[in-house]
Amino acid sequence: MNVTIDASYKSLNKHHEELCGDKVELLKTEDSNIMILADGMGSGVKANILATLTSKILGTMFLNGAGIDDCVETIAKTLPVCQVRHVAYSTFSILQIFHNGEAYLVEFDNPSCVFIRDGKLLEIPCKERVLESKTIREYRFQVRLNDCFILMSDGVIHAGVGQLLNFGWTWQSMADYALTAMKESLSASRLATVLTKACNDLYMQVPGDDTTVAVARIIDTKIINLLTGPPSDKGDDAYLIHQFMKEQTKKIICGGTSANIASRILDRPIKTTLNYTDPALPPIAWIEDIDLVTEGVLTLSRALVLMKHYVEGNVDEFFFEELDKDNGGSKVAKLIIEDCTVLNLFVGKAINEAHQNPGLPFDLSIRMHLVEQIKDTALKMGKQVTVKYF
Repeated sequence: MNVTIDASYKSLNKHHEELCGDKVELLKTEDSNIMILADGMGSGVKANILATLTSKILGTMFLNGAGIDDCVETIAKTLPVCQVRHVAYSTFSILQIFHNGEAYLVEFDNPSCVFIRDGKLLEIPCKERVLESKTIREYRFQVRLNDCFILMSDGVIHAGVGQLLNFGWTWQSMADYALTAMKESLSASRLATVLTKACNDLYMQVPGDDTTVAVARIIDTKIINLLTGPPSDKGDDAYLIHQFMKEQTKKIICGGTSANIASRILDRPIKTTLNYTDPALPPIAWIEDIDLVTEGVLTLSRALVLMKHYVEGNVDEFFFEELDKDNGGSKVAKLIIEDCTVLNLFVGKAINEAHQNPGLPFDLSIRMHLVEQIKDTALKMGKQVTVKYF
């Protein structure tokens, strides 16, 4: 079993605090994915320093193969002591999922991880140990396809305490809500956004504590082939389309000329919709066995803007409303962000005279610039990206 991980997180700062006292690290080794959530004591700058030190120490040591015993000992001896409370304290959760399906979870004083499997909450037995006077919980288990794991800071289960709810949201209520939300969420990022929005609503938009949700989902490898631009040599039309179509993947064509070439080579008509949902973008179309056909430069530019917003962390319910819109740019971005682990870009090098001076080299063309930015942004998302030029 070679598993693929979709991981994301979202945080809310305590009201009136510029820095979050929670910190999440998403790391990759040759054989595993690691997600670390640390919650520093208190809030603001002190909490941020404690959480950052904890997550960085744990991440660095785990990447170098250290065990949890050494990690806890190092944290206990490294964290600065608070002058007010006279303790050095930061809670943490570490989830490591190996590519062979084995998983290891260790928790110290954070709310327990929510496990969801086959549409149900799952309890996994844990082993408790005392290290450096700290009681930690350890879990070892085998993951399955579509499993979901939700790590959280205590701001989640305290949401609404003393306001809408007497005793806060509680772990069980949060877990039940997450179970329902997961069935309607395509990705880890969307689920994390839904859960933090629920927390923010319970706090009545005035969070009383730093609040973080980190989600990891076990998914299939999802490959997308995206074709844009005709080849520089018209004699390569058939070869380009053959390379683009030969694998069982989701397929996107961005560009009218590219779509016409595919229609001609495949002998399949282009079916265009006249539904102008966004006056700034041409409508989308379909070709049999092609999942999406759109205009080229304008659509890719819109998709790139959304992808950059995602990478920069500007993700909330309004972002996903934009992502769900029925226009080419949103549809391309949604497929790449939420339904893709491997992105193969097939790029024709013919110059479109409508876009720039044909005397300029290909490296300076608008399409080339867009392709490079899409590749770089997808890599920042953790996607595997290949680019083939024709």
